[in-house]
Amino acid sequence: MKTLILSGFGTNCERETEYACRSAGGKTVEIRHISEIYTRGVDPSAYGFLVMIGGFMDGDDLGGGRACANRFRHRAIPEDLGGGTFLERLRRFVDDGKPVLGICNGFQVLVKCGLLPGGADPSITGEAAAQPVTITNNAGGRFEDRWVHLRVDPRSPCIFTQGIERIELPIRHGEGRMLGADDGLLPRLVERHQVPLRYSREDGTPTENYPANPNGSALGAASLCNPRGTVMGLMPHPEAFNHYTNHPLWARRPRNGEDGDGLRLFRNAYAYLGR
Repeated sequence: MKTLILSGFGTNCERETEYACRSAGGKTVEIRHISEIYTRGVDPSAYGFLVMIGGFMDGDDLGGGRACANRFRHRAIPEDLGGGTFLERLRRFVDDGKPVLGICNGFQVLVKCGLLPGGADPSITGEAAAQPVTITNNAGGRFEDRWVHLRVDPRSPCIFTQGIERIELPIRHGEGRMLGADDGLLPRLVERHQVPLRYSREDGTPTENYPANPNGSALGAASLCNPRGTVMGLMPHPEAFNHYTNHPLWARRPRNGEDGDGLRLFRNAYAYLGR
């Protein structure tokens, strides 16, 4: 089963993501530039796992991920390469139950494409129903680069977090605060177990308070998954903790094997594909 990593237009995490995928069990991992969708007909249906990576997509000038989401939604693929839009292909990929992981900018793209949180919420109507969540500027108004503690919801259907209780990952973003179309949406998503990862204190208590929560997302929300659990987006970078020595305190932390915490999410994806 092949893995597709989409890169380009300012993303810069493709090599460590490729390493994480290969280390976690991916046998054929391809990095393809987003422009190839429109010049060479890159079709996700030929792959089993899709990863959308982070960086500084389109310079974040129009809001993280918005320009790419518009590209996927509105730019037509030439007829000789299959026609339609890439968003239509992404939706078919998701409908087929194949896993999608969006990291940082990739998470923002999935949200702005309306693929996360997925499912209908009867309380959200009108134009907001197409994109009930957005990701906007950090509450502190500045770029944050730090390591964070994350608590996993054990009842989440998310395939990427199965068997995990707590992890530590790096974040690096200026636009990571999640907002719902109404103030009750994020609490409802937590109740539905569609927020698999939440920023927490060292003891695992979810928090909205800085600096443990770097962006001010309500209820400490650091991620979203679709109701099926096959699509996950998160602001922290699991690919950047692919080996225990990636951690700045690696010589002092207890460890179990060579894996960094982030690699566990990738291993879970390949375990799901190998069922």
